[in-house]
Amino acid sequence: MNKQNTASDEISLKELLEKGREWYAYLLSQWKIILLAGIIGAGLGLAYSFNKKPVYTATLSFALEDEKSGGGLGGALGLASSFGIDLGGGGGSIFTGSNLTELFKSRAMVEQTMLRSVVVDGKIISLAEMYIQKKGWREQWNDKPKFKFLQFLPNTKRKYFTRVHDSILGLIYQDLSKTGLVVGQKDKKIAIISIDVNSTDELFAMYFTEALVKEVSDFYVMTKSKKARMNMDILERQTDSIRDELNGAITGVAVANDNTFGLNPAMNVRRAPSARRQVDVQANTAILTELVKQSELAKVTLRKETPLIQVIDRPILPLRKEKFSKGKGIVLGGFLAGFIVVIVLFVRRVFNIIK
Repeated sequence: MNKQNTASDEISLKELLEKGREWYAYLLSQWKIILLAGIIGAGLGLAYSFNKKPVYTATLSFALEDEKSGGGLGGALGLASSFGIDLGGGGGSIFTGSNLTELFKSRAMVEQTMLRSVVVDGKIISLAEMYIQKKGWREQWNDKPKFKFLQFLPNTKRKYFTRVHDSILGLIYQDLSKTGLVVGQKDKKIAIISIDVNSTDELFAMYFTEALVKEVSDFYVMTKSKKARMNMDILERQTDSIRDELNGAITGVAVANDNTFGLNPAMNVRRAPSARRQVDVQANTAILTELVKQSELAKVTLRKETPLIQVIDRPILPLRKEKFSKGKGIVLGGFLAGFIVVIVLFVRRVFNIIK
């Protein structure tokens, strides 16, 4: 039985080699068709390389400094906290690490960036309008009344947009988020974040990169320092209120003293208003002194809570350009066309054999 199996295996291997020679001879007999397909494919690849627009990449890198604690200020904040005074320290860190990179790619930040104004050909337009014009969507909308008069004016509030505006911004966001926007750290050991924006329009890539960083930077700083800023505003309002009360009390003391000027020393009741106003002056002075101290501490805390986003490299014209080369188009076009023809010939021969 083992000898028969071995013989069977040898016969199968011989048949396989024979089939391979038959297929090779068949494809060799069709070399003219394969060569012609390769030449046509190479021509199509060359034409594609001419029509394919180059892709420009705008790169911006920045470092984030977010010092939260340390030194004498930390001790002062701890002392203030022990007396029940909240100066806004110890804010959250929701936008650190990967969360910060995701913030750059969020739809809210991208759409707000698209509404920022830029100057193109001497006209002030929004980045969204610039994107629409470069894509040629305006020409496609001439026959569509719903889109024909659609405008994206610069710095327009998001709440004034219609459903159609939202759909167009959604398309722009999807287009950019797929391949046009890349955010991340080149090395986990390096705390420098890089932003790459790819576009067939060189100016749009540069404008959008800088505008996106500005939009996210403003949002990030406002969010990180929001609590400290709120506390500082409250303390400033309280300080102004107590100062007004103190000024009023000082004026009241002066008025009461004027009313009792030259009064008989035996008439003490007439001096009671002046004494009461004097107590108000002393109390308001003590409160104002404490509020001024807290207000100054709150200002220092706000400066500490405000992160610093330091831009290192900005996109500079001319941007890095990637173009589909002619040689690459010829080689890929010829190879793909030849491969497809070989597959077609193979399938056709199989069907003929089955029939």
